Amino acid sequence: MKLYWSPRSPFVRKVMVCAHELDISDRIETVYTLVSASKVNAEMMRANPLGRIPALVTEDGTVLYDSVVICEYLDVRHGGRRLFPVDGKQRWDTLRRHALANGMLELLVLWRSELGRPASQQSPNTLHAFEHKVDSALSAAAREEALERVRIDMGHVTLGVALGYLDFRYGEIDWRARHPRLAQWYESFGARPSMTNTLPEDEQIHGDASKSK
Repeated sequence: MKLYWSPRSPFVRKVMVCAHELDISDRIETVYTLVSASKVNAEMMRANPLGRIPALVTEDGTVLYDSVVICEYLDVRHGGRRLFPVDGKQRWDTLRRHALANGMLELLVLWRSELGRPASQQSPNTLHAFEHKVDSALSAAAREEALERVRIDMGHVTLGVALGYLDFRYGEIDWRARHPRLAQWYESFGARPSMTNTLPEDEQIHGDASKSK
């Protein structure tokens, strides 16, 4: 399988954390792909018409895009323990917690985009709204009983990636002081090999167009 990949994308990281948790990361070739909201990557758009990453090329040449779709494909494909429960109350609980964490990731990316605008063009009301919504999502996540669940599911994976993105892009926000229960959980989850093997970094000039991971 081939994954269009960037070291800074939290949605790509979510796919790779999922692959590591499923013990199939060695079956994925990662292809460095630079995308941005203000530019068109024509090669990327041939794989994903939206021009976004991640996008996964499966063994039969099918292209899947959106991190949720890719993660569930990997979950079904590997044939072992499921990160997405198959049915029942546990499935809906996992999907709900995943939606909360994934929505937080989307807010964080949009917030960063607003902060990237010239100061004179930034909207104080918009920035305040992002800060309030993210803190609300963190509070909701901290109340989840499933934080103590031993068996990792896709809700845990996405929450871990969201908290990691907070550390990566918003180091000035002391979310641990406001949400000590989340901080305690993340101290353990963030030490998992799936997380330490996928730490984000800002993009540099890559000598090779792709690399295995």
